[in-house]
Amino acid sequence: MKTVIKGDKKFLVKDETKDFHSQFGIITKEDLQKGGKALTSKGDSVSIFEPTFVDMHEKIKRRAQIITLKDIGTIITETGLTKNSIALEAGSGSGSLTVFLANICKKVYSYDIREDHQEVAKENVETFGFDNVEFKIGDVREEITEKEVDVIILDMPDPWVAIENAKNALKVGGFLVLYSPTIPQVQDTVNKIEKEFSDDFIFIKSLENIQRPWEVGGRRVRPVSSYVNHTAFLTFVRRI
Repeated sequence: MKTVIKGDKKFLVKDETKDFHSQFGIITKEDLQKGGKALTSKGDSVSIFEPTFVDMHEKIKRRAQIITLKDIGTIITETGLTKNSIALEAGSGSGSLTVFLANICKKVYSYDIREDHQEVAKENVETFGFDNVEFKIGDVREEITEKEVDVIILDMPDPWVAIENAKNALKVGGFLVLYSPTIPQVQDTVNKIEKEFSDDFIFIKSLENIQRPWEVGGRRVRPVSSYVNHTAFLTFVRRI
């Protein structure tokens, strides 16, 4: 597998035993295997690298909307996930968060109520070669069978319905993370926690990640005129 870069275009070549055809021309299998700088059949210069984890993540197969890197990074750092952690997510989606969790944690449980979504996530996990993810078709609002979990991430329309089950699955000191596209979801969940689960959870914070990309070229330096701003609100509560 190789990453090929030409300007702002990036390609993930999964089979380097064959010539790769692109809009910039053909890259021979010999150049793919050698890596470094190469010329296409059209004379364009490209750079060839061994793919990093992020290179591969950018090219994962997508079906459901994915959790973005800026939010994944915050989830990882705010909860302090390590190689000894056990993480649980609902739902699996396309596996964007799943593969990051698998890359860090000892064990990952991934719940989803839709088998078609989970098939995409499974395919992406297999592409990375992880064997520490257990996929489960199930509704966390009805049951979570795992215990002593370090972090539970809920990416679902009504996370407040799953609070009781999350409480029973989390270890003391573990984090419950809510990924909520709208603020009413945050309000309903936090209000329920503070009203009905104040002896079980403490509210840590809710936040929104805003990234403002810039164009930089010569003396032309300015914010990118069009980009995705809001993705979701992240809420962190902790089991006590």
